[in-house]
Amino acid sequence: MKALILVGGYGTRLRPLTFTTPKPLVPFANKPIVVHQIEALVKVGVKEIVLAVNVQPTLMMEFLAECEKTYNIKIHCSLEDQPMGTAGPLALARELLTKDNHPFFMFNSDVICTFPLQKMIDFHLAHKAEGTIMVTPVEDPSKYGVVISKENGEIERFIEKPTKFISDRINAGIYLFNTSILSRIEMRPTSIEREIFPVMASQHQLYSMDLPGYWMDIGQPKDFLKGMVLHLKYMAEEKQTTLNRDGVKIIGNVLLHETATIGAGSVIGPDVVIGPGVVIGEGVRISSSTVIERSRVKAHALIKGSLIDRECVIGSWANLQGCVL
Repeated sequence: MKALILVGGYGTRLRPLTFTTPKPLVPFANKPIVVHQIEALVKVGVKEIVLAVNVQPTLMMEFLAECEKTYNIKIHCSLEDQPMGTAGPLALARELLTKDNHPFFMFNSDVICTFPLQKMIDFHLAHKAEGTIMVTPVEDPSKYGVVISKENGEIERFIEKPTKFISDRINAGIYLFNTSILSRIEMRPTSIEREIFPVMASQHQLYSMDLPGYWMDIGQPKDFLKGMVLHLKYMAEEKQTTLNRDGVKIIGNVLLHETATIGAGSVIGPDVVIGPGVVIGEGVRISSSTVIERSRVKAHALIKGSLIDRECVIGSWANLQGCVL
């Protein structure tokens, strides 16, 4: 099987983190975002992945070369001369995706979830239509375009930002397509949501599947932190343990990298990710935050609801709440 991931361009929604790091390589729960997706794809037998990018930084290419070795897969970068929307990249990758007749996955790069891909494959093969969209419920569907489906999952129509309740299911940005979809897409900037999906639905060729478990688009800092909380809860349910330290109090779901050091008297959690090489002084209090990599937090600092990037220094007695540094 193959997959295409829409990586996009400069990651403007996730600034300032993406000023120095390509968006797919921003660490989420101590792994680059794209690695969470690659691992899920490899687990169901995907052997080739296309990354559709507007920019092609050297740093990302070097990292992907290492991923190829680690996961024994082939990764192609499809570079767009102009932004091609959400369907145009499929046209650019047509030759690769049609090498055989297997269905292929397509992901939005900002999505983090439980990735129930084998269930999606089984559902897709059972209904025998051209495409499957993963959908997820949200509390306030009026902010989104909602998906209206029959009981068997066949999609009837899409409604953009409904003013009254019709459905709470929205597009989760994870798709599985037969290669026949490629004949629908021209070599031009195209929106798959607005131009391709409604036509497929009218021809009874598009189905939806409810995504079990958590889901979050982590493309901006506030949602990145919401996604972190959901992911840590999921990891706890999967019985993955965190690392405890002498003299340090751990509260709730916390992910500590084994190379991080934490001073005595510190209280960490709930909902905290501490990355590799992070040094935390004595008496520090951190909650609902991510400290990404090689940063230093000096004694008695308070960090709450914040996102701290690589190699930052937080001074003694500093108070950071709701910050992106």
